[in-house]
Amino acid sequence: MERKDFLQKFAVGGSLLLASPMLFNACKDDDEGPEGTTIDLSDPAFSALQEVGGFAYAGDIIVIRTGENTYVALSKICTHEGCTVGYDPSNNLLPCPCHGSVYAISGAVINGPAQNSLHIYTVSKQGDMLTIS
Repeated sequence: MERKDFLQKFAVGGSLLLASPMLFNACKDDDEGPEGTTIDLSDPAFSALQEVGGFAYAGDIIVIRTGENTYVALSKICTHEGCTVGYDPSNNLLPCPCHGSVYAISGAVINGPAQNSLHIYTVSKQGDMLTIS
C-alpha cells in the first residue's frame, strides 16, 4: 500500500471513529426517562422527602414533596445548557444556577434563557414507596 492510500484510508477511518458516538446518540430516544424508578421513602438518602417542601435527586430527576401525600417529579436537567436545577421551597420554583433560568413546579419556564419546559413525570405512592413513570 502506498503512503497516499494509507493516509487517505486512515483519515476516512479516523473520521468515522470520531463521528460514531454522535451517530449512535442521534438515534437515542430523547424521551427516555426514569420510567419504573422507585424510591424508598424510608431510605435515609431520601429523608428530605419526609417534610412538605423537601426535595431529593434520584438519577436525572428531582422529586419534591408538595403536600401531605403529594409529590412532583421532574427532569433535573435544565433545558438550556444541561445544568442541574435546584428547588426553592419558599417560592415553589426550580432555579438553574448556571444561566438564571427559572422553572415553575409544573416544569414551565418562568424566566429564560431556557426555552423548553422541564419534563414532568407521574408519581404514585404505595406505602413507603414512590414509583415514577
